[in-house]
Amino acid sequence: MKTTFLTLIAALTLTIGTSSFATAQTTQNGAVVLSDIKAISKIEARGNVEVFVTNGTKDGVKVYGEYYSTGALVQQEKGGMLRVTNYDKNQKLVVEVTVSDLRNIAAYDNAVIKSDRLSSVDLKVDLYNQAYAGLVLDNYAATLNVHGQAKADISGNVEEYNLVYGSGTIVNRSELVAVNAEERRIAAPVRRTKV
Repeated sequence: MKTTFLTLIAALTLTIGTSSFATAQTTQNGAVVLSDIKAISKIEARGNVEVFVTNGTKDGVKVYGEYYSTGALVQQEKGGMLRVTNYDKNQKLVVEVTVSDLRNIAAYDNAVIKSDRLSSVDLKVDLYNQAYAGLVLDNYAATLNVHGQAKADISGNVEEYNLVYGSGTIVNRSELVAVNAEERRIAAPVRRTKV
């Protein structure tokens, strides 16, 4: 009797847990739609991911591919940060993120961030390691910090533009129109040898 009761509670818990999990996501045109994601202000991408960012009236996330068969993680943390992570080197995780008020993007490892005409009042982009950003901006202000071996292709129109980049980085901004621009290159650290 006690075993039957515990089995019934376990089955009920599993059913309730699965139901609430399933309501947070649906499948649409081969993509998993995470409907419980709201108010994204920052995107952090790590590993073998490609994140396509677009503007919209309502924030949302679509994940393409075999999301659950990989070691990938897409989650929203407090403060509006969306974390997209995938360390499976054989299968790229592709994520489409729709935002209404994005303020910050950070990409690490070999993560790729792309956008169509991304409109924001003030956007800060930080790229590390071998990350890549291909962004078309229509912003008042844009700040880019590019470190390591990261690369960026930036185009569009901004009023205030600030770029800080390292010696091993590549930043293509030939298609960017900025009213006020400030750029600063950080020199590579000098290695000292003992005599």
